[in-house]
Amino acid sequence: MKAFKISRLVFLCTMLAFSNLTNLQGQTKSQNPVMGYAQASYMGLADNEFMKNWLILGPVQLDEEAIKADDSRQKILFDRDAFTTVAVHSGKSIGAVKIDNTEYTWEPIRSEEGIVDLSKLLGKVEYSIAYALAEIRMDVPAKVIVGIGSDDGIKLYLNGRLVHQNWIGRPTTPDEDIAILNLKKGSNQILLKIQNMEQDWSFAIRKMGKESLKKALIESSGRGNLDNVKILTDDGVDLNAPDDSGLTAYQSAMIRGREKIMDYLKDKGGRTDIPMPSFKQLVDCIFKNVYSGITSGVSVLVSKNGEIIYEKGFGYADIGNKVPVTPDTKFRIGSITKQFTAAAILKLQEEKKLNIQDVVSKYIPGFPKGNEITLRHLLTHTSGLHSYTDRPSFFKFVTLPISLSALVDTIQAQPYDFAPGNKWNYCNSGFVLLGYIVEKISGKSLAIYLNDTFFEPLGMNNTGIYETNKLIDNEAYGYSFNGNKIIKAINWDMSWAAGAGALYSTVRDLNIWNEALFNGKVLTEESLKAAFTSSLLNNKQKTNYGYGWFIQNIRGSEFISHGGGLNGFLSYLGRQPENKFTVIVLCNSTPPPSGLSPTNSASLISEYILWPEMIKQPTFASDIPVDEKLLNAYVGRYDYGQGAVLTVTLEGKQLYAQMTGQGKYPIFPSSKDEFNWKIVDASVKFVVDEKGKVIYLLHHQNGQQIEAKKLKEEIPVAVDFSVFDKYTGKYDMGNNYVMAVLKVDKKLFLQGSQLTRFQLFPASETEFFAREINIRLKFKAHGEQKADSVIVVISGEEKVAKRVGD
Repeated sequence: MKAFKISRLVFLCTMLAFSNLTNLQGQTKSQNPVMGYAQASYMGLADNEFMKNWLILGPVQLDEEAIKADDSRQKILFDRDAFTTVAVHSGKSIGAVKIDNTEYTWEPIRSEEGIVDLSKLLGKVEYSIAYALAEIRMDVPAKVIVGIGSDDGIKLYLNGRLVHQNWIGRPTTPDEDIAILNLKKGSNQILLKIQNMEQDWSFAIRKMGKESLKKALIESSGRGNLDNVKILTDDGVDLNAPDDSGLTAYQSAMIRGREKIMDYLKDKGGRTDIPMPSFKQLVDCIFKNVYSGITSGVSVLVSKNGEIIYEKGFGYADIGNKVPVTPDTKFRIGSITKQFTAAAILKLQEEKKLNIQDVVSKYIPGFPKGNEITLRHLLTHTSGLHSYTDRPSFFKFVTLPISLSALVDTIQAQPYDFAPGNKWNYCNSGFVLLGYIVEKISGKSLAIYLNDTFFEPLGMNNTGIYETNKLIDNEAYGYSFNGNKIIKAINWDMSWAAGAGALYSTVRDLNIWNEALFNGKVLTEESLKAAFTSSLLNNKQKTNYGYGWFIQNIRGSEFISHGGGLNGFLSYLGRQPENKFTVIVLCNSTPPPSGLSPTNSASLISEYILWPEMIKQPTFASDIPVDEKLLNAYVGRYDYGQGAVLTVTLEGKQLYAQMTGQGKYPIFPSSKDEFNWKIVDASVKFVVDEKGKVIYLLHHQNGQQIEAKKLKEEIPVAVDFSVFDKYTGKYDMGNNYVMAVLKVDKKLFLQGSQLTRFQLFPASETEFFAREINIRLKFKAHGEQKADSVIVVISGEEKVAKRVGD
């Protein structure tokens, strides 16, 4: 179950370890000049040891209002440097630095952790720059490879020369970037510029040793990152050294289908005859390092041809009492519940007690627009209902019980987001209604119906509807993180989840379910075929969802799956039908340790088994030549639906992609028309018509494919900015969402409670559009009076918003 909507292109769940920072002067701001490099001087660099001692300057705060008005200013300020080297003489003071008429001084710090937490040191200051300075003294010249992580953008200067930069929005993950430092004999100056886009702010840097270099080579080979592979192989990293699981770089590339990297490694001396490690070794390695020590846990089960080939628990179900996770541990499974609710509806249809083409009003009289939406719309997330878990006030009440009838009343009180069948939007409300209809038709509670119809006959003795005040044995408690401290997560009263996400289960029970389901012991062949077929929208566009199941394509192999998530719990249950292959991963923390999500780990497990039958994947690198005319043709805006836009820009010969509300990320070519992100396993392929004009892109990520049409570029018209005054104010969009229209420096802006501020450009005196989000506003005003309403058009869907104040 999703407690909130995630629309981000790139979602990284890496947990940021908070640093324990100490000011070596014993105060927050030293008034005394720093002598030389002070303690920020290193006699060489030790393998794998983070640089924890620095001189820090900042925060240099940027103009927040100007950035909110035009986010591209952040990149401009990142490219512009106040200085690239600092004059330092041993035993003498380092002078203050003047930036934009403000004087800043260097402060020595020591971080107890490898990640230097600037938010803790300098305060939670968004839209800011900090500089970090250190010295490396060498007896002889040396070339070293350093691993770098940053939150967010980072530049690294060695003796005044830029050797690495990455303009990116991300949490700090050590060794995510790698760079070569050619250190000279004597004193070498390291200067870092770390620019914070928003929220957390930190960095990490270390000399990579033999083990970390080997790990980076193996991971880069699997990810298809040829740039990193070349750096590492040129440095002499052992091509044939295995990781903890026994996997070599060549084998990693082979499993992930990276043919070009396989060829490159082979040419460099990579062996192709080394025996593959066992499947157990490979899966163990995914989890054993992440779930070591006193931490939350994960339960994993893999089966093939009806036979369990792997099952194991890691970490703790109950940290306080040190109860370990086992394959019999019961987890709340969130939205995996939806397939059980869908199966109940289909079973009732088989018994001629309902039809999924029936309208909702047949079962819930008086439901708003209930004669327009069908049970099929509810099953496929195409109803247009507003998901009740997306309401801003949802978490105020989620720990308190609610009756099912009251929850249904809450749902029907919300306005629709779009006309039924026009769009796909993940909606918990629809499955609550389906569970309610199961109860009305069967005369049983959903818990009793599912138990009598599925669980008891199949022998699923460890599965049921979770009741918050009822103790169950072998239960996993849900955890969250407060910095690097594990705490109990918000404990939902699961009456709020109902047919959308209220079940608990174990990996063994879910495997029993999948085997029975796919072998025709639960539903008829006709029902299964309908449930496992991607639904169509009114415009005949295909979605990636059937009746309670996602239909994914991962490297040419179909997966029928579903994940789940609520505070403290994440889950995944997937099936590859052709190979009768099932993988189940349940964990009891949000986010999971080191960002190891059940979905991503299940995908890797699937590749370990199925890779010989899967299609190859592209390899990407910054030096793959692409004609500049083509690069320019790709520039533009692409519609991802629900207002989200991917903006592709070109700077020099580098393409960047930026999703609505996100930072700007570089994308790298794997061919003339396909580009990849380095930080996540995602790509876009630009598609042209017969005239060579780009008409849309195909976005691939996590087995999903999104077709995003290229939007026509619109030129603003000239209007007298004085008319903007008529449109400023607050407008009620419904569902407790109020947006504001603001006038700042003769410009008009749109500001939502959960949105970055976007500039509005005039298409006429009454109609305005935005570029970073696919939205149009058509104001309704009379004479010189303030507009009393506005028609809001989001990706073609219209809504009327009434003016509710200034």
